[in-house]
Amino acid sequence: MAPAMAPARGARRRGRLRRLGVVAAGVALALLLALAASWRLTPGVQDAQARVRGAERAHGAPPLPSLPRDDRVARARVATEDSRFWTSPGVDPQSVVRAGLATVTGSPDVGGATLEQQLAKNLWFGGRRDRAAQLQEAVLALKLDRTWSKDEVLRMYLAQVYFGHGFYGLAQASHGYFGRTPAQLSWAQASMLAGLVQAPSSYDPLVHLQAGKQRQRHVLDRLVSTGVLTRAQAAAAFAAPLHLA
Repeated sequence: MAPAMAPARGARRRGRLRRLGVVAAGVALALLLALAASWRLTPGVQDAQARVRGAERAHGAPPLPSLPRDDRVARARVATEDSRFWTSPGVDPQSVVRAGLATVTGSPDVGGATLEQQLAKNLWFGGRRDRAAQLQEAVLALKLDRTWSKDEVLRMYLAQVYFGHGFYGLAQASHGYFGRTPAQLSWAQASMLAGLVQAPSSYDPLVHLQAGKQRQRHVLDRLVSTGVLTRAQAAAAFAAPLHLA
């Protein structure tokens, strides 16, 4: 009996996989059509730089000068949040399909937003998180990738993102937490800052140091996984003093 049941189970499993593949393909096609239809309905992104400067002024944050690719906070954010940043077109196709499947099935959306999508959300949508806004964010992310260089997108993202404790933008956060410029940050400090963006209040090292250290460990692990740091360098960074201001 058991040998006869095994092929049946295998056939059912293959059938489920085929149906899932058909659904995924349909979702991907529907999303592509939706993105194409939304292209003309979303604004251009040529004013992104002006919007960033407006955000800096609104929060009293100093301007962030052009950011070298080897900036430690930038590398830590890319490793932790969007490891395909340098090669993606502004959206992660895998995450887009996951988000579409979540919409069809009604399950939680586990798709990760790229840095371009997060920048679009911050500059154009604020705290709005409905499905229509997410679709427009994806279109704006594609436009950002076509209009601005990756270095400039990364600089704009870090110039306006919230790091907690009332600090907006990398320049203000670097000085507020550590009394240093971004270029002077150690890997210990840079990995702590990079981890704050996900939940700035919860990981604030001036208030919740232990939680901040746990998040810092995750960031350092991602830097190891993406080949930026060795395991020994990450361990040294985790053990190093933060010298909080």
